[in-house]
Amino acid sequence: MAPDIARDYARAAQSDQTYIVVRGELHFEESALPNRMDQRQSWMRDSVEIPAWLAGRSLTRDGFTKPFERDVILRVSCLGPWCGATTKGLHLTFLRKDGQVWVMEIGPCPGMTYSEPSDAQERQVMSCFRGETCVPE
Repeated sequence: MAPDIARDYARAAQSDQTYIVVRGELHFEESALPNRMDQRQSWMRDSVEIPAWLAGRSLTRDGFTKPFERDVILRVSCLGPWCGATTKGLHLTFLRKDGQVWVMEIGPCPGMTYSEPSDAQERQVMSCFRGETCVPE
């Protein structure tokens, strides 16, 4: 299923866990990302936690206006030989609160994090947040 920001918003909103939406620059050591495409692995689920820094603004009713600059954890999961991946740079992401840290989940199937988000994606998530039209594509 293709990633859809309205569907991701609904998933976060319906969760018992705490989420915030942040638009910002992600910084981390890209060489720490797992890569199992060249290895024969069994079909097991694994994850790797990578320290990162996210600097930008979180979503409010007025848009992306609240400053957000802090350490986050990239929780990169794998399923068989496929692992989540991302790059440094601009992201629009749903961060999940896990204890005292914010976690950016990166799975082998895209979603919950959008690299180089489009204006349309930003407008859609703002509309969802404001309680306006929030329909998955």
